Amino acid sequence: MKVRLLLFAVLRDITGKSEAELSLADGTRAADVWQLMLRDYPRLAGYSQPPLIAVNENYAAPDTLLREGDELAFIPPVAGG
Repeated sequence: MKVRLLLFAVLRDITGKSEAELSLADGTRAADVWQLMLRDYPRLAGYSQPPLIAVNENYAAPDTLLREGDELAFIPPVAGG
């Protein structure tokens, strides 16, 4: 299945991309995608748990099953002043 991945702020900086199309197996969860990212981008190792997750613009749990055409976003904590 195809899923659109969106990355913001520091995650975009670390990966060098703001979005990507992923080909995933049926039954893939949002947390599984995060594990793939940890493997591919060692600089993400400081995040033991995934940051906020949204699927189709709604906050979602890490164990949310992804479906064909979903939009998955990882949203890191934001600091500012």
